[in-house]
Amino acid sequence: MRYSSILASVLCVLSVAPTAFAQGEPKYTPPKTSWGAPDIQGFFSSASLTSMQRPAGATGLIVSEEERAKLFDRNIYTRVAKEEAGASKVDEKSSKELLADKNPDRGYNRFWMEPGADLGKINGQYRSSWIVEPANGQIPYINATANRGGAGSTSEEEFADRGSDNPEDRGVSERCIWFGSSAGPVLSNGMYNNNMQIVQTPDHVMILGEMIHDVRIISLKGTRNPTNVPKWGGDSIGRYEGNTLVVETTNVEPKQGSFISDKGKVTERFTRVNDGQVLYQYTVEDPSRYTQPWKGEMPLNAQPEGLYEYACLEGNYSMFNLLSGARQMEREGRKNGTRKAIFAGVE
Repeated sequence: MRYSSILASVLCVLSVAPTAFAQGEPKYTPPKTSWGAPDIQGFFSSASLTSMQRPAGATGLIVSEEERAKLFDRNIYTRVAKEEAGASKVDEKSSKELLADKNPDRGYNRFWMEPGADLGKINGQYRSSWIVEPANGQIPYINATANRGGAGSTSEEEFADRGSDNPEDRGVSERCIWFGSSAGPVLSNGMYNNNMQIVQTPDHVMILGEMIHDVRIISLKGTRNPTNVPKWGGDSIGRYEGNTLVVETTNVEPKQGSFISDKGKVTERFTRVNDGQVLYQYTVEDPSRYTQPWKGEMPLNAQPEGLYEYACLEGNYSMFNLLSGARQMEREGRKNGTRKAIFAGVE
């Protein structure tokens, strides 16, 4: 849902999700599991108004209090919250004005979003982006235009016109199979459902994303999937280096819209820096998509309340209505053609 369409006058309370902090404590000694591994288990959130790529107008990676205030005021979620603040008018005149543009995304307003309350901090300093390399804070795509869609997918793959004969014609996000990169690789933050759970055993680590309950199973045995079949979330193997869990992932299912192709690799590092935060760092390497490797870091903040149940298709009539409309056009002898992807959100 584009910014211009988010004008619904509903009572909107700014998200109280905690600001992303990851200020390391030099003398901190992380806890260990019963088998001696660094303990990074728990419920965490990546919610923050800082995004992966640096927004226009930011002068650099680290910003001052003054610049943070400017970026906060310009942030799309802040602007939408201000625009939608106040009680709704329910009279006939206001309703007609609200629905005049016939935009079906009207119901997807700021009230339902929980992106975070402020820009994120690492080592006590505000960050304008999570990407630290290249220095401009942008993903170094070989073809930036083709990759303007979600995660590493191209707009043609996920957000362009699609057929409407069967559910399988639609994108994986429309079908509630996968949304971008909620469980990785790469972990990222977004409009809502930024919570996750990390569970460790002697042989494996699990990352469960709240969004669609995406899950990754990371093997610590040092061997990859012998069948070499692409997997949702990729084929991940991990090891411990001191107090850090290092994870290398390849062979991501192409339909996922990952940041890497079958030629790429993501290396992730998870380090507990205090009792309330895990510092997440990553390097993306894929010469078929990028002009150079790129790196980022993002804090994961402890969330004692855990995860919420995620619902996607439940009560969602968009797919049914889209396919039903196509069948009606066929009965009337009209050309069915293609339909835009069903997408609601903020661009």
